[in-house]
Amino acid sequence: MLFNSFIFIFLFLPIVFSGYFLLNHFKKYQLSIYWLALGSLFFYGYFEPKYLILITISISINYFIGSLMNRTERKDKKRILLTIGILFNVSLLGYYKYADFFISNTNNVLGTNFNLLHLILPLGLSFITFQKIAYLVDTFRGETRDYKFSTFALFATFFPQLIAGPIVHHKEIIPQFEEEKNKHISFDNVSKGIFIFLIGLTKKVVIADTVAIWANDGFQNYQNLTFLESWITSLSYTTQLYFDFSGYCDMAIGLALLFNIKLPTNFHSPYKSRNIQDFWKKWHMTLGRFLTQYIYIPFGGNRKGAARTYFNLFIVFFISGFWHGAGWTFILWGTLHGLASILVRLWGKTSIQLPYCFSWFITFQFVNVAWIYFRASTIGQANTMISKMFNPNWEEFRNFFSHPVRHFSQSIPYKIGTLTLDNPKLIILSLFILLVIAFFTKNSIQRLENFTYKWSNIIVCQVMLILVLVSIFYMQKNSIFLYFNF
Repeated sequence: MLFNSFIFIFLFLPIVFSGYFLLNHFKKYQLSIYWLALGSLFFYGYFEPKYLILITISISINYFIGSLMNRTERKDKKRILLTIGILFNVSLLGYYKYADFFISNTNNVLGTNFNLLHLILPLGLSFITFQKIAYLVDTFRGETRDYKFSTFALFATFFPQLIAGPIVHHKEIIPQFEEEKNKHISFDNVSKGIFIFLIGLTKKVVIADTVAIWANDGFQNYQNLTFLESWITSLSYTTQLYFDFSGYCDMAIGLALLFNIKLPTNFHSPYKSRNIQDFWKKWHMTLGRFLTQYIYIPFGGNRKGAARTYFNLFIVFFISGFWHGAGWTFILWGTLHGLASILVRLWGKTSIQLPYCFSWFITFQFVNVAWIYFRASTIGQANTMISKMFNPNWEEFRNFFSHPVRHFSQSIPYKIGTLTLDNPKLIILSLFILLVIAFFTKNSIQRLENFTYKWSNIIVCQVMLILVLVSIFYMQKNSIFLYFNF
């Protein structure tokens, strides 16, 4: 079940919302927790029912290990339990996400012929794994309480952030479930939630899914792309990923607000960043928080000298790349960001201050090129596209706007007015406008902070809803979020 599907918006969400607050109204607080947890499990099981068993086992074992740690005073026993818990979570993720990767590479290196398992990664398992590890580590440190199983289960399955984050801490979510005032409908939170949910829905359905057509066509025909077509493809994917992921984050925040739960900000205009460090403070912020608190700092952070600091930075980004996907393209993407972060630290030791626009331009172009490895199915495919991007054909500029973009075959059936989506003028203008929005306008979090219930905002919400409905019906767009794959 997708946030951008009719069955979610018009059936699942109203039923779960009504049932939750109805039970709270009659002071059936414990039942309301179970109701929301079961609704979240139904939401998860709608994608693939058999993985309900997996997530239920994961929740039960992590809760059991956490409870044992809370009940023992001995540090050595706690350390053993923590080790068992981390191994369990990592092994679960490793089996489903990385088994075929290791088997394939073993066959290539050693010339063996082990059969691939062809496992399907359960949705959200990467996010669930990090969330549970953080809980167990905090329990080892004595930073958790012995929560009720129902409350812990809701924390682990809360549907707005279950599949693709944000990666939340128990201490910022569980107290909100237990707070008395949050058990009653808040008109302010509902209006804010609907507002930012519609912004996210518009980003996803109207913008990201449209730009995806150009990105997908380009990557499918990468060998035949020209210089300009390669840049269109890379910028299309860069734009798609921006609006797809920020759209999901907006929708997750909006859905949680309906239930009076405030999720942490996970996305804050990363394409405005002047360097890679700044970029990672604004892109997938809760992932960066997890990697910093549970990997970078325990490894020594910046406390053990410059060489160790650079090594720790590299390890963090290597893990980030591998966490995103079981493939060498993801590892290379993470490695590139790790090296760039080290370079930024080294540059910071000099007294040279780059002009704002120049440092921003370099940062964005690095991010744009690195995304190609993130999207490509092989390193060879990515290298081919990048080489085309830096091999200009000046003759192409003369005739580019005089005919449709040749290799964007899937774009032809779709039209905006009299223009088809393979029209170069429409493509260039659309990408320009969308990137200007990403570079210069207020983001949705800033708009939410300034939100007030007034007629202008009601009209904006209605316009966004109309755009979404037209886009779904007219262009038959109902795709999954990109981060569902990770």
